[in-house]
Amino acid sequence: MQISRSIVHGATRAPLILSALASAFLAAAQAAPATTQAAAVTPVAAVAPAGTPPAPGPEVRKFLKYDAPLIALAHVRVIDGTGAAPLEDRTVILRDGRIDSILAANVAPPKDAQVIDLKGRTVMPGLVGMHNHLMYTASLNQDEEGKLPPPGFFVTEIAFTAPRLYLASGVTTMRTTGSIEPYNDLNIRRAIDAMQIPGPHLDVTGPYLEGKGTVFPQMAVLEEQAHARKTVAFWATEGATSFKAYMNISAPVLGAAIDEAHKHGIKITGHLCAVSYREAAALGIDNLEHGPVFTDTEFVANKQPNRCPTGAEMQASWEKREIGSPEVQELIRDLVQKKVAVTSTLPVFEAFVATRPLLSKKQMEMMSPESLRSHLAAKATAAGNSERAAKQEAMLKKEMAFELAFVRAGGTLLAGPDPTGNGGTLPGFGDQRELELLVEAGFTPLEAIRIATYNGARFLGLQDRIGTIEPGKHADLIVIDGDPSQRINDIENVETVFKDGLGYDSAKLRASVRGMVGIR
Repeated sequence: MQISRSIVHGATRAPLILSALASAFLAAAQAAPATTQAAAVTPVAAVAPAGTPPAPGPEVRKFLKYDAPLIALAHVRVIDGTGAAPLEDRTVILRDGRIDSILAANVAPPKDAQVIDLKGRTVMPGLVGMHNHLMYTASLNQDEEGKLPPPGFFVTEIAFTAPRLYLASGVTTMRTTGSIEPYNDLNIRRAIDAMQIPGPHLDVTGPYLEGKGTVFPQMAVLEEQAHARKTVAFWATEGATSFKAYMNISAPVLGAAIDEAHKHGIKITGHLCAVSYREAAALGIDNLEHGPVFTDTEFVANKQPNRCPTGAEMQASWEKREIGSPEVQELIRDLVQKKVAVTSTLPVFEAFVATRPLLSKKQMEMMSPESLRSHLAAKATAAGNSERAAKQEAMLKKEMAFELAFVRAGGTLLAGPDPTGNGGTLPGFGDQRELELLVEAGFTPLEAIRIATYNGARFLGLQDRIGTIEPGKHADLIVIDGDPSQRINDIENVETVFKDGLGYDSAKLRASVRGMVGIR
């Protein structure tokens, strides 16, 4: 298909950069040296439906290991998602799709329960992915000078592979965080909710709210406030339950979009550039993506209002700026005061650091040959510049330091991988890697798990249904071989994923998409 050929063609060019986000990151590393607040918005809950789900269809049943109405997960270690110490040797009772109770080891489970002996395993809440997509990097197709010719940069939908990989990896709820084909995402959500296909519960973000100058021909260009309001209102009625503003949107248009979204009870996030973090916070934005080291432009020298600086300018504004400096600390205080959440997306940036590990064999097996070839070509090109790699590593470490300082100051950190970039961040696998990188940043494993579970549930307004292991909540759980509270890398050892009490076989889900990621 055309997208696959474009990936192969793009792989022969250098440098290969596979998203506008990564473009800013890589170009920077190559360069020489309020109004309505989030707390006031009552979100529209469109994931983890309150009602009883329909019976699984044939395509879902292929992947079920357990579907009894009463299940006892015996002899498990319970990480409840609150940050509390694990409970050892417990029995978790699942009844009719919900968590019924958590029993001590000496208490017998109900006689009619299907008992599953999980000695040595850990049960934790399903991951709540807060920067996830049903799309993937496609073609850059640069010219000989490394410039992007018309019509621009494209991504492709992977509506078949992404839901399966997310669920297989333990993601039971996710926000699509910007949609290229919103009707596709809405219809995938309907099919998942109808139990026609496997996948996590979806919070569907509407189409990107972008401004003039975008490199994405798949995005709308909003230059007037009325257009922004009309777009938000239309997609809210179509079923979108969140919105995302993008890099070139202006402050007046962003303000109109935020106001309109809040009128519909919907939160709005942003991967911004033309508008700085503090400007967006003053406008009432609820969430900011990626962290400021890669996307906040307020420290750029001589920044022009409503103009997105170059990657080199952004790099220069952060390269020697310390997280403990007064201006960064003031940024943190402002975000915390205005209750603006920040989404950590460390894996998408790590994929560009040449000195970081290659993808695992398991991940490479998931990718189409064209996508794998393209990603490896990008890594090989980056490996030829040790100075650039050192700058990228330093920027990644600085973003980690910001996220730790932000949380220690009382900020709400969310987690998601952003499976775009140079193709090295895969759905599901990237969510697991995000937890590992949070621990590298200085969080304890239990803190990282809370960020990736409870924090996302609370931001979505679903903390009464998901995010922690408590009686009465939906039985959205992960069974892991190992103990991620001691070894966060054990998060990769997902064996079974329970969603609404149904136990899915992770290995079978992964096997069903082997060699397809990037084309389906």
